[in-house]
Amino acid sequence: MHLSHYLDGGDPIRCCVIGAGGFGRSFVVHARHLATVDARIVLDLDPDLAAKALTDAGIEPRLIRHCRTPAEARRAWDDGNWIVGDRLEAVIELPLDVVIEATGHPEAGARHAALAIEAGHHVALVTKEADSVVGPGLAAMARKQGCVISPVDGDQPALAIGLISWAETVGLEILAAGKSSEYDFVFDPTTETMTSNGRCVAVPGFGERWDLPAGLDSQGHHQWLADRSRIAGELPQHAVPDLCEMSIVANATGLLPDRPALHYPIARLNEIAELFVPVADGGLLTRTPALEVFHCLRRPDEFSLAGGVFVVVRGHDRASWQMLAEKGHLVSRRGDSAMLPLPRHLLGLEAATTLLEMVRRGVPSGVAQPRPHVDLIAMAESDLAEGTTLTAHGHHHSIDQVSSALVPASALGDDAPLPYYLAANRVLMRSVRAGEPIRVRDVAIDQSSYLWKLRQTQDALFFAPAMSTSNMSASNMSASSMPSGTESSIFKPSTPDANENPR
Repeated sequence: MHLSHYLDGGDPIRCCVIGAGGFGRSFVVHARHLATVDARIVLDLDPDLAAKALTDAGIEPRLIRHCRTPAEARRAWDDGNWIVGDRLEAVIELPLDVVIEATGHPEAGARHAALAIEAGHHVALVTKEADSVVGPGLAAMARKQGCVISPVDGDQPALAIGLISWAETVGLEILAAGKSSEYDFVFDPTTETMTSNGRCVAVPGFGERWDLPAGLDSQGHHQWLADRSRIAGELPQHAVPDLCEMSIVANATGLLPDRPALHYPIARLNEIAELFVPVADGGLLTRTPALEVFHCLRRPDEFSLAGGVFVVVRGHDRASWQMLAEKGHLVSRRGDSAMLPLPRHLLGLEAATTLLEMVRRGVPSGVAQPRPHVDLIAMAESDLAEGTTLTAHGHHHSIDQVSSALVPASALGDDAPLPYYLAANRVLMRSVRAGEPIRVRDVAIDQSSYLWKLRQTQDALFFAPAMSTSNMSASNMSASSMPSGTESSIFKPSTPDANENPR
């Protein structure tokens, strides 16, 4: 795709970046090299961290203003200064084109997105935690306001959605799509150790499970992968953020996972076209197309997918795919499927394409109107006692002893499983047994929560269109009105209804 037309003049896109962590900082620093982007405003709970992102980008400290009020922000803007602060309200009235929400915090992300849309600004929603709970509702709100909200190129959801749409456009039959996990599993055969995310563990005997034998049936593949998983058992093999990102892809494309916790194999790149195919072809999948995640297994000297994304497609014309295999494409040994990877994940370094699409063309990097096909729900990993606070912590707001699963989306009645990031920081009102979902009735919901209120409105839009309660209508979805172990049978094998695919 040729994109240089975006360089043919036009005013720079005026951005406000919220969150000066990994994504936000990488965007701010890189934006100094882009004639198409003006990133003069950086907000963070720690304004000093926001200021550091600007100084790292080469801005002289004397030109950076810490603004606490709209009046201070307007003066700094008119003087051509750079602005830092800790409140979106202080800068929301400035002539912005895009608010980039990159806090990673579900409640803050939902609130910032709603405020920005209400003010008439486009939103680049990096905070997948909020997107997984209320993304379709925010998209409906944005359309009503004449704005665009979008996942962002540089993160896997937008990249996966783009790759899926490319494969569909060129007429390829998709069997599976997804991403590799954030960190590779790097096996050193000389020491029989495996390293992932800075942690190195002994994996004696793993070398005997290195080369996937040809001709295994589905059961044989399952056993081979179970052996790998067992030998590497000291390394974490399931992460909530991976499923969170797949929920966004599902809601944009209508593709569903094969089972709620995904298959998540530890697999080499040249094995993916063997594994993510139907059971009848010796693979793992009981439904196609399916969303999946795998741990990229490689030696230290081998190529990495770099946390990138992929599709597995059916090879109908054996001669064509044999020719492509000879050129080095990742074609299965059967010759009837191939993995097509997009081996990049550049965070803020490639976010400009999303901003340009939104501002210059009025379209997102996802879809105009995602639909709630799946919910990322909270599952008790161990028995949880009444009174337990489900404290979210760390970069990905993980909750101890609580895992996640992808299940068909539903309105949040008392008995409904609770979305993972709505469970975060709630107190359990009753005990929950290991292996059971945490349900809405199990927690004390803060009725003033933006995330909760936005989700109520989303449910009314998509699950109860006949409801006319005034505080749950699309017209009232306004930020200013709000106070500050499951079985695979949940997803039954089927071909998605074309009418259910928003594309």
